[in-house]
Amino acid sequence: MLNFETVKTIAYLGPQASFTEMAKDHFCKKFNINAYPTPLQTIRQVVEYVDDTPDSLGVLAVENSIEGTVRESLDNLMSTKNPNIKILSEFYMPINHCLLARTTEFSSITGVISHPQALAQCQDFLHNELPFNLNIIEAPSTAEAARSLQNYNLTYAAIGSKKTAETYNLNVLKENINDDKTNQTRFILIGDFETEETGNDKTSIAFSTENKPGALLSILEIFMENHINLSYIASRPSKNKFGEYIFIVNFDGHVHNEKIMETVKKVKEKTTHMRFLGSYQKSKAIVLQQ
Repeated sequence: MLNFETVKTIAYLGPQASFTEMAKDHFCKKFNINAYPTPLQTIRQVVEYVDDTPDSLGVLAVENSIEGTVRESLDNLMSTKNPNIKILSEFYMPINHCLLARTTEFSSITGVISHPQALAQCQDFLHNELPFNLNIIEAPSTAEAARSLQNYNLTYAAIGSKKTAETYNLNVLKENINDDKTNQTRFILIGDFETEETGNDKTSIAFSTENKPGALLSILEIFMENHINLSYIASRPSKNKFGEYIFIVNFDGHVHNEKIMETVKKVKEKTTHMRFLGSYQKSKAIVLQQ
């Protein structure tokens, strides 16, 4: 079990009643974290806060079952000034989006406000059940969208959770409006702490290769030769030069394991840059009925 007795603050994407706050509550309960909650306005602010603040933790959404990678989370995690900021734990949360409003009249809705990911996850509902000329407004988070409804007339609604509705005294006009009823998001806990090997772990790294044929393949072959299962691979632009990419890879095992440590060393030798993103206990996605 991770020891977080020295943690003073835990940052997350706010405001109150965001899905990330709910993930924060899960991590605090799981690890008995007694830290001051610090809601921030953007994912970048969360990562920078943990980067600059000793004895702090942060909670980020990193992947959704429908929309895939949350790019802002990975991009900022890979660029922290403190190279010891890393993933400490993960958690899969079922996402049940609701249409929330100050009115009770579903037929009066002409505009919807929410986070871009939530809007993308409810495309069928927005297209099929709301007006053709629907006014769509993006917000930094689902909770901020709900809070901002006070600045709009009664024809505007927000997409959020039941908890969001309760917190901001809104009506739930329709439940479970996400297109995929198995929708869930993977959240991570980050900070400058060390994890222990549990026997059921995964490791995350990010690396760049030379821009030449076979460069990526030669790295992937290292995992195959060592019989290490790759569970995830994605790429992000390096932001240094057009056409250059950073690869993010998850694979089974903990860096404290001798075989994993040796594998990571061999991978590093074949990269132009590598960043260790953490070794942590694996969590399973929840099996939900479609």
